[in-house]
Amino acid sequence: MPDEPRVVLTGAAGKLGRIVLRDLLDHGYRVLALDQVAPPGLTEGDAAQFVRIDLTDHGAVTEAVAGRTEERGGPFAGVVHLGAIPAPGLAPNGVTFRNNATATWNVFDAARAAGVRNVVWASSETVLGLPFEAAPPPYAPLDEEYPVRPESTYSLVKSLEEEMARHFCRWEPSLTMTGLRFSNVMHVEDYARFPSFDRDPALRKWNLWGYVDARDGAQAVRLALQRREPGAEVCIVANADTVMSRSSAELMAEVFPGVEVRRELGEHETLLSIDKARRLLGYEPRHSWRDHV
Repeated sequence: MPDEPRVVLTGAAGKLGRIVLRDLLDHGYRVLALDQVAPPGLTEGDAAQFVRIDLTDHGAVTEAVAGRTEERGGPFAGVVHLGAIPAPGLAPNGVTFRNNATATWNVFDAARAAGVRNVVWASSETVLGLPFEAAPPPYAPLDEEYPVRPESTYSLVKSLEEEMARHFCRWEPSLTMTGLRFSNVMHVEDYARFPSFDRDPALRKWNLWGYVDARDGAQAVRLALQRREPGAEVCIVANADTVMSRSSAELMAEVFPGVEVRRELGEHETLLSIDKARRLLGYEPRHSWRDHV
């Protein structure tokens, strides 16, 4: 890739972050990797610099995104923000809110101040109303067209991040900001347990049997970094299939019989629509658990 564009990646040691880091390096990016622990697998030959950081420290984030972690400095072509407490229930709600909301505001603000014009961040499938145990989905396949429906503090913060992005883009019309509503991130080693889900479809009804292979999640991040149209957009990022061997139509009829299915479904078609990600980003999942089990 010409000129080796430099990007900032927060959460570089996380379950998705480490795969995104490797994908960016493999595609010619130089990466400033930010996290509280070093990403596994980095070598001296990699075009990456690791900096240990607390993302709730506004000054530290501002300095890092401005390129002041080394004397050679920026500028950066983009910022990818994945760093967060990654799910509900891992910390008290107040801790989750304080950490995740503050970290995201710090990153957005630092990018704007540094003149970075492309920001990609991890939103979440949870803003769609997950888990679907308290209330069913409004229709299927789910898409980005209905108002967010957070059911946890974690999801509430994700919905606030999407609103923040819209206003950052209003304040700074040249900004391109893309929120990726990732489904449940999986590695290849996670797939061994997928066949067990067939015994009880209710086990995974909480997210309409969705998932995303971390490698496809990384693909979506890289494609979003290439987006040039100003403004804030959000996209669901899932794999093209479900976690189940049973057909998607059969699952909906059995588990959510009162929910409208808006189109004829492919046999194992995802019920978390990726049509917008395909259209806006050129995203196309390349991996499936069915290739490994």
